[in-house]
Amino acid sequence: MERKIGTAPTLVYPESDGEPMAETGRHVRALLDMIDMIDWHFRDIPDVHVSGNMFLYYEEGNPRKVISPDVFMVRGVSKKDLRTYKTWEQQPHLDFVLELASPSTFLNDFNEKKSIYEQVLRVKEYYIYDPYHEIDPSFVGFRLVGDTYREIDFVEGFLPSDVLDLWLGERDGFLRLYDPVNAMWIGPSRERVDEAEARVDEAEVRAAQEFRARQQAETELAKLRAALKHLQTPD
Repeated sequence: MERKIGTAPTLVYPESDGEPMAETGRHVRALLDMIDMIDWHFRDIPDVHVSGNMFLYYEEGNPRKVISPDVFMVRGVSKKDLRTYKTWEQQPHLDFVLELASPSTFLNDFNEKKSIYEQVLRVKEYYIYDPYHEIDPSFVGFRLVGDTYREIDFVEGFLPSDVLDLWLGERDGFLRLYDPVNAMWIGPSRERVDEAEARVDEAEVRAAQEFRARQQAETELAKLRAALKHLQTPD
C-alpha cells in the first residue's frame, strides 16, 4: 500500500471581505479623489506608493491582524500594484493614512484604528475626515511625536502635512490638497482636465481677440496711409 505524502495547509491572507469600499458615494469619491491627488503629486518619484481600501496585514502568520486604511502613502515602496500589503514584505511603517469617517465608524477610527496606526504601524501622520460633517470633530489630524500622536493645529483653515509637503483642506465642500509654496490647489484628475480645457479655451479666446484687434488696427492703419497719401497728392 502506497503511503500518501501530505502537504501543510497554506496560510491564506484574504484580499477582500466582500464589503463595499465605502459607506456612501460621497465617501467613495473622497477616497478615490485623495488617492488620485496624492499619486499625481508624487508622480515623478518612483518609490512612493499610494493606495487605499486594501487589506494591510501587520503580523506574519496571523491573518486576523489586519486593517484596511481608506487611503495611505508610504515611501520606499514601488508604484507596482499590490493585492495586499504585508508589513514583513514591504515597509513596516506607513507615512500617511486618511480614514473617511461616519457616525457608524468614528469610534473605531478614533480608538482601535488610531491605536494600531500609532503603536503598531507607526504611521507618521493620521487624518480623520467626515465628508458629511456629522461627527465632531469632523476633520482632525495627528502627527507621531516620539511614541505618541499629537493633534495637528489648523493653519488658516488647513491641516498642514509634513510628509506630503501639502496642506489638507476643503474647497467647495470637498477635501482637497493645497500647495502653499506655489499657492495652488491640487484637485483630482477630472478637475485638472477641466481646468486645463478652460485654460485652453481662454487662450483661444484671447488669441481670437488679439487677431481681431490686429486686423482692426491694420485696417485703421491702411485708412490712415490712404488719407495721408491723398493729402500729399497735388490736385
